[in-house]
Amino acid sequence: MIYMDNAATTMPKKEVVEAMMPYLTENYGNPSAIYQFANISKAAIAKARKEVADLIHVRPETIYFTSGGTESDNWVLQEAFHNAIRNGIKEPHIITSRIEHHAILHTCQSLRELGCQVTMLPVDHNGLIDPRAVRDAIQENTVLISIMAANNEIGTIEPITEIGEIAHGAGIPFHTDAVQAFGQIPMDVSKMPIDYLSASSHKIYGPKGVGFLYINEKQKTKALLHGGGQERNRRAGTENVAGIVGFGKACELAKNSLEDRMQRESNLRDYMTDRLLKEISDVHLNGDPIKRLPNNINLSFQGIEGESILIMLDMRGICASSGSACTAGSIDPSHVLIATGLSPEEARESIRLTISDTTTKDEVDQVVDALIEITGRLREMSPLYS
Repeated sequence: MIYMDNAATTMPKKEVVEAMMPYLTENYGNPSAIYQFANISKAAIAKARKEVADLIHVRPETIYFTSGGTESDNWVLQEAFHNAIRNGIKEPHIITSRIEHHAILHTCQSLRELGCQVTMLPVDHNGLIDPRAVRDAIQENTVLISIMAANNEIGTIEPITEIGEIAHGAGIPFHTDAVQAFGQIPMDVSKMPIDYLSASSHKIYGPKGVGFLYINEKQKTKALLHGGGQERNRRAGTENVAGIVGFGKACELAKNSLEDRMQRESNLRDYMTDRLLKEISDVHLNGDPIKRLPNNINLSFQGIEGESILIMLDMRGICASSGSACTAGSIDPSHVLIATGLSPEEARESIRLTISDTTTKDEVDQVVDALIEITGRLREMSPLYS
């Protein structure tokens, strides 16, 4: 198998699994208990919290463990809305973009049904948000601005520092969904105007089912879950100790390898993109060619359904996708590609290839060769291509 869907999930590192195992077997104590055996789990969580915090240069006290990016996104948006209602704002206003992950978009839709106003900003043909559009969208009742750090489908990296400065200049909290950017590109949140940041473990070679929400110490965010006093009384429930430990180890590995990994992945990405664009006719690169995640390639193949390409790749043992794993199987074209100006037909002609830090040049060549053969065969059969 050649795995080219690392934006959907990654294979946990051996070191991550080894770090987790003791907390799935002999060190099974509940961190909330008072005896020494429980303190082993409690200390492990504290160590992991620091490893997560170190990757984005913030204090461990600002990291709150969750079940993943979706939960973290929901927490921020719902709290912004309900806090505004508690403070007497009748129709709170949230600013986001048309290319956000569905964890943001569907939460906004749910809040709309409760009376929230939502502005979804457009993007240009590369998927970039214009910070001036953010400024122009601000209203007196705006309570949150939420813009993703990097897009999960097309890999475009957004100008979140500039957007955060606009938000803070207007006295509005700023949240970024950094699920795809966290651990993939440098982020010094201590020097960035970010109040909330969501991230997930399984995108950086950690386990599934664990993530975090960074909350700036200036923000008085209320509890997401009520019960025990876990996560400093903001998220009740016995902690996923093994998952948190694995996440911490994944962050430690990501921090130590970040620069070398970015360079290696960028080189492979550019090599693969160059071959595909040169050796297959009528292919279009989606997303910004420069402001882009190191491991992301998203291409449209004129006259061919992307799903057909994916099926034939799968028959050759190659895993790829047509976009977000959360919408796999949907008959609707990608909302991200539609937002960049592609027609529904063009959006359906697209696939996403995302490499890992272990992807080899030989694997890249095998995938390119397979795509040359597959696209040629499908175009011979296609009534849409001439």
